[in-house]
Amino acid sequence: MLVKLEKLIIGFIFAFSTVSTAMAGGEAEVLHWWTSGGEAKALQVLKDDFAKKGGTWKDMPVAGGGGDAANVTLKSRIVAGDPPTASQIKGPTIQEYDEEGVVAPYHIHAVAKAENWDSLLSSQVSNHMKCDGFTKYCAAPVNIHRIDWFWANKKVLDSHGLKMPTSWDEFNAAASKLQSAGIIPFAHGGQPWQDATVFEAVLLGIGGNEFYHKAIVELDMNALSGPTMVKVFDQMRKLQGFTDKGMPGRDWNVATAMVMNGKAAFQIMGDWAKGEFSNAGLKPGVDYYCLPTPSDHGYLYNVDSFIFYGMKGKSKIDGQKALASSIMGKNFQKIFNIYKGSIPARLDVPMDEFDMCAKGSASDLKYSAMTGGLLPSFAHGMALRNAQKGAMQDVITEHFNSNMSSHEAARRLADAIQASL
Repeated sequence: MLVKLEKLIIGFIFAFSTVSTAMAGGEAEVLHWWTSGGEAKALQVLKDDFAKKGGTWKDMPVAGGGGDAANVTLKSRIVAGDPPTASQIKGPTIQEYDEEGVVAPYHIHAVAKAENWDSLLSSQVSNHMKCDGFTKYCAAPVNIHRIDWFWANKKVLDSHGLKMPTSWDEFNAAASKLQSAGIIPFAHGGQPWQDATVFEAVLLGIGGNEFYHKAIVELDMNALSGPTMVKVFDQMRKLQGFTDKGMPGRDWNVATAMVMNGKAAFQIMGDWAKGEFSNAGLKPGVDYYCLPTPSDHGYLYNVDSFIFYGMKGKSKIDGQKALASSIMGKNFQKIFNIYKGSIPARLDVPMDEFDMCAKGSASDLKYSAMTGGLLPSFAHGMALRNAQKGAMQDVITEHFNSNMSSHEAARRLADAIQASL
């Protein structure tokens, strides 16, 4: 009887301590759109790290690359007065939600201050993460993605005597040769955010760094409607001709798989595509090529981050603090980004264990930052507010999926932006 009682007491103590440990880091309902194989593997690193801090993670995935569907879900939750503990979010949208009064930066800023985030992040990245007039942290950065990448199947290119293109003319010539040989030159998913991803890479290469800044960041009407923009739409029309009939509605990772299995030669996509290659056991330089799309040392960046909303209850606030600290952990930033295909947001993470694509990205980022080529992606929410981004994306997608002329597209692009301001 005493033995049974002792076992009962020990079991009770063990159960109590387990519950206490589980709740020590609080709870967090996390809304995100990382649902592909490589993305899910990377996110698991954050879930595991949060669990080690005693946190309880409630997953809320919303499928759809680029986050458009997730942002609709998030907006409805906020309107209903029931925001998640944290959500994946980017760029100026952080400040938009702060202006709506649904963000609570103070306890997250306390974590940032205690851990000295200002010294761990570049000023360009840290400013994206701040609310209250860019004075207090309300979001935590996970990584830095480069957007302007060419991904290519090495075997396909090698078998046709082709090298990775370093100009748009070289790409067009290679694509024409591949198309004649029965290979799909350009794997693309016909979704608005993917159309915009390709568009901004083309714009950067054809217009140059200053033109990109003037057209996309400054929203200069002459740049948006002028002859250079017409040339950008001309190249988009050529790219459309290099796609296949299955393009409409295709998810980005399905397009990546087409390159991986040799059905298609090239894809233009951010470096999260590398996470798919890595997840399949493929290696850069051996199985596939990675090279920035042609430009004058431009670098389009996207910073994945999580924003923290106003919460009631100690457990939820503790969960936010623990999650913010986990996201900015040095080891997490290394392991997560190796899986994700991106590079760490933290400046002090060694790149020794990263592959050649990531090392090249980190080196290019530093050079572009010094020479004026480090530019925010509009397709991935870093350059524009939602109204302007949506207006621009609508015109790009309509042009890409119709016979609209390049001149008409440039004119309508400027008109749409003007109407959204």
